[in-house]
Amino acid sequence: MFELSSDHEDFRRLVRDFAEAEIAPYVEEWDRDSHFPVHLVPKMGELGLFGLEAPEEFGGAGMGHEGFSYLCVAIEELGRVDQAMGITLEAGVGLGINPIQTYGSQEQKEKWLPDLLQGKALAGFGLTEPEAGSDAAATKTRAVLDNGEWVINGAKAFITNSGTDITSVVTVTAKTGELEDGRPEISAIIVPNGTEGFIVEPAYRKLGWHISDTHGLTFEGARVPEGNLLGERGHGFKQFLKTLDDGRIAIAALAVGCLQRMLEETTRYSQERLAFGKPIATYQGVSFQVADIAVMTEAARALVYKAAWLREQQASGKRSVAEVKQAAAIAKIYATESAVTATRIATQVFGGNGFMEEYPVARFYRDAKILEIGEGTSEVQRMLIARGLGLPAA
Repeated sequence: MFELSSDHEDFRRLVRDFAEAEIAPYVEEWDRDSHFPVHLVPKMGELGLFGLEAPEEFGGAGMGHEGFSYLCVAIEELGRVDQAMGITLEAGVGLGINPIQTYGSQEQKEKWLPDLLQGKALAGFGLTEPEAGSDAAATKTRAVLDNGEWVINGAKAFITNSGTDITSVVTVTAKTGELEDGRPEISAIIVPNGTEGFIVEPAYRKLGWHISDTHGLTFEGARVPEGNLLGERGHGFKQFLKTLDDGRIAIAALAVGCLQRMLEETTRYSQERLAFGKPIATYQGVSFQVADIAVMTEAARALVYKAAWLREQQASGKRSVAEVKQAAAIAKIYATESAVTATRIATQVFGGNGFMEEYPVARFYRDAKILEIGEGTSEVQRMLIARGLGLPAA
């Protein structure tokens, strides 16, 4: 079944040691300054975090689809120390590397994957637009062929890893025509950093995830070779739906990291903090809430790694796409909503201190909300789950 192996746990300790040594001592300063620690990306590459599923010929670990559960462990452990660094890995692999690895031509893989897998470069995925979020099919970005080049015009919003000093490429979805039934033909196109007409807008001022790199993107007549089409023309919609299924499991793993940290912080603090001469953990009003976090953490972790296992099984033909889609949505909604609840409880347990930035629960409180939005909102997950049950959800 989906029990994590001793190899998974050894890998967990490796990533935890890295996060505690390389991130934890500096995270408060980076968060305060909204500083993206680009120097950590190559170090994450040296650990092999970007290439767990990738073939050895491009510099990956060669684990195949079995590497996905290891990726979830890595995201969880980075997220336990800082959620923004966890999303940097999640987006770097799930949104940056995987589309090229899954749908790219041999030439595209040889050109882009080696540096991405080694952490020498980062890639983004431009799907969301200012007026097309959950309704991704409403994309307004357009690409037309002109003398062997795609000419791209439009805008993308909230794109992670799109404006770092080492960002090499962004894959964007765009309307490239119209299908016979009148629906838009959507394709995915690789746009290298530095392309004329490709404008990276100033970084967002965000509620949370201060350390992660997030920008809006504008395309004003950006021209790329016709060969930069990713996969088949008109298959962009199918590609990003599959990408989002994987991403939902991965971001649920990020939420588990948040839950685990809140459990650790509240357990420790409630035994150290005195009220009326006794540790506040002796009062049921506190200890029962900490117990609730423990339940949510265990349940969320089980759902996440079941979904990851199903995804690995589906890749080898043993499980259906529908099973994975349902499990991903269930894991995503439960883990992320539980993480938001856990940060609220933790802030309450810490009292006034929980409102102070000197304590990590404040940062996790700010960071948690986006978990219910990114990779498909909670409302979208409920719709998908209902559809999976055969209900006429719209």
